Amino acid sequence: MRTFVDQLDRELTIENPPKRIVSLVPSQTELLVDLQLENAICGVTKFCVHPPDLKKQKQVVGGTKQVNADKIAELGPDIILCNKEENTPEIVYELEKIAPVHVSDIKTIDDSLELIREYGEIFETREKASEIVRDIDDQRKDFLKFMEGKPEKKVAYMIWKNPWMAVGKDTFVDHLMGLNNFRNIFENEDSRYPEVSIDEVKEADLILLSTEPFPFKDKDKEELGIEVRKDRIHIVDGEFFSWYGSRLQKAFGYFRKLQSEVLAS
Repeated sequence: MRTFVDQLDRELTIENPPKRIVSLVPSQTELLVDLQLENAICGVTKFCVHPPDLKKQKQVVGGTKQVNADKIAELGPDIILCNKEENTPEIVYELEKIAPVHVSDIKTIDDSLELIREYGEIFETREKASEIVRDIDDQRKDFLKFMEGKPEKKVAYMIWKNPWMAVGKDTFVDHLMGLNNFRNIFENEDSRYPEVSIDEVKEADLILLSTEPFPFKDKDKEELGIEVRKDRIHIVDGEFFSWYGSRLQKAFGYFRKLQSEVLAS
């Protein structure tokens, strides 16, 4: 048995290492697979879509906000992986009756790298975790050099409609926006995900419509284009802006392409 402290400073004692894992966070599920732990995963959410065939092989135990605790208990997990934003305190409290629960709290890339290293320790995949961390860190450094001298843009990053909602401050998406020289026009809002008006959104140089959690599509771009010049509106892959695990290995290449589109508009 070993004792760890998660990103909420909660102490948990676990088997050495855990053999059966339930993951209630899609980006962390993908990370587990890339840490070569796919065989140890026994339970996932319906939103754990990477790799695509994983849900066919594992027990689906619900979503991220609502889970079936009885199904999880039947799986006999050694550890359950949660996230402060994705899962509720009530879920964590209930699942602690079943197995140790590790909760992540990610607002920056450094937080993400810390989590990857911690998983390397917990699951004894240190070498693979270090490899992923080095790759992400190297790509971040190269991207920051790529961004030197590029102009700042005022940006609204939209995550919902009816009502319209945007990303605010103190979020992982806001952090990645900053790396792209996108100044979040809602950074001074009290809410991390404020409800906003179209008139407020119009103040942005660029409007980014995310593919998640609301699945914005071209028809939404056309709808908004009635109010705003269409060349100011871009649909962006929400996974690259909000998934904080090994998905970051692919994110910076995506950001480079996005920058080319943005500068051309």
